[in-house]
Amino acid sequence: MSEQFSTEISSRICNHMNEDHADAIVLYAQAFGGLADATAAQMLAIDAQGMDLKAQVNGEAVPVRIQFDHILANAEDAHYTLIDMVKQARVKGK
Repeated sequence: MSEQFSTEISSRICNHMNEDHADAIVLYAQAFGGLADATAAQMLAIDAQGMDLKAQVNGEAVPVRIQFDHILANAEDAHYTLIDMVKQARVKGK
């Protein structure tokens, strides 16, 4: 059973990603959100099933929901899953 992601956990992860890993969020939108033309993106929320992003595509803000390949157990699982997704996105982009 998955540990619920509280608002505080979601906010902490989103703030960290937006401040320190903005390039990774763009890769998520491009590789997993089907928005190949995304030039910027922001993580709005994360939960055990997926993440909500807002991507910039051709000057417009586009909402995108990305489902994870498994239900996250906790914040540590989120950390490792997000790292794995960046690696996968980089491989897709080559």
